[in-house]
Amino acid sequence: MKLGIVGLPNVGKSTLFNAITNAGAQSANYAFCTIEPNVGVVSVPDARLDKLTEMYNPAKTTPAVIEFVDIAGLVKGASKGEGLGNKFLSHIREVDAIIHVVRCFENDDIIHVDGSIDPARDIETINLELIFSDVEMVERRLDRSTKAMKGDKSLAKEVEFLKRLKDELMNEVPARNVECDDDEKEVLDSIALLTSKPVIYACNMSEDDFANGIDTNAGYQKVSEIAANEGAQVLPICAELEAEIAPLSKEEKEMFLAELGVEQGGLDLLIQRSYALLGLISYLTAGTPEVRAWTITNGTKAPQAAGKIHSDFERGFIRAEVISFDDLIACGSMAAAKEKGLVRSEGKEYVMKDGDIVLFRFNV
Repeated sequence: MKLGIVGLPNVGKSTLFNAITNAGAQSANYAFCTIEPNVGVVSVPDARLDKLTEMYNPAKTTPAVIEFVDIAGLVKGASKGEGLGNKFLSHIREVDAIIHVVRCFENDDIIHVDGSIDPARDIETINLELIFSDVEMVERRLDRSTKAMKGDKSLAKEVEFLKRLKDELMNEVPARNVECDDDEKEVLDSIALLTSKPVIYACNMSEDDFANGIDTNAGYQKVSEIAANEGAQVLPICAELEAEIAPLSKEEKEMFLAELGVEQGGLDLLIQRSYALLGLISYLTAGTPEVRAWTITNGTKAPQAAGKIHSDFERGFIRAEVISFDDLIACGSMAAAKEKGLVRSEGKEYVMKDGDIVLFRFNV
């Protein structure tokens, strides 16, 4: 899973990226500090892996990973090439979802590219640039399909949909909110539009606001309204706080956050929201060689899940021996779980569930 972190210059994108990846991306108080995207791979926190590691004492424990891409700050006119905008927009096309960082804090020492703090205006600036870029993509596809329709009347439905899609975009409706049937969805997916990607608005606020009550932050309230109207996710976060706790051990982070009255750090929340946004779940494999988490799309059947480990597992799939994480922990061991009949034998039609612990049987 690849998440692109976007936003205007100086809203805290690179500070947040540095904090959650410890990758040391350049962060400074001027526009276009980041030109080439910085990439950081982060382990997905999963308490279930810790429990299984205690149970099996494996040679290694391998969590699922998530890739963050810190994309340079976009500005008004990016879709026309302002501020190297076309290059930045091309980087967004390569990600699975967008983390849109919105500045919701006041600080006279950190300049704002538009001179004042206004989350709604900032969101509109970015969204319009994405929409403008998408309109150009749709127009090119529409032109090709209209010409091709002269010799292939079956393209008539596609042309009608593309016209409607363009109209919706011109009315500032993101592509992800455009209603479409299965055939139209196939066309939409084939164009790879920027506004078809799911979005999480990350409201970057001060440490005081983050710790003392996000409901008092007017910017957060405004962004929440916008997200609700768009069907997007919203996440309060404090990039400076994440930077402070980034070097700490897990236990020290928990103590630090507990003192602030905060249950989870921003990274944990960001990953949880991202998983939900993209419809992802994790299944687990456990043994003395390795305890490992595997990320799959919700609704994946057992053979395709097995293919995540190796293509031979999918090709020669026989069955999956499955137990839920909760059942295994309650029993204390796999042997005890088998005695109680809690380890199930599932076939090719079994739909995997989050937290399934699996042993795949195959033959090739």
